[in-house]
Amino acid sequence: MFKVSTEKLLKNAGGQYQLLVMAFQRTHQLNNGMLPTVKAGSKKNATIALHEIAEGKIRIKKRESEEQASAA
Repeated sequence: MFKVSTEKLLKNAGGQYQLLVMAFQRTHQLNNGMLPTVKAGSKKNATIALHEIAEGKIRIKKRESEEQASAA
């Protein structure tokens, strides 16, 4: 069974919203055939995605428009 602290997930994701976005995007990628980056004890892609986030294997790239907006 997958158990990881909420604090660890939020720390690696950068907040609740980012965690939601990261988990959704990674689950979608796994559903479309991408291979997991960690050895997970679950067959469920959402659980695998959370495990990858908790291990720090997954990052979100900022779009150029977001980077420009934050720099201004």
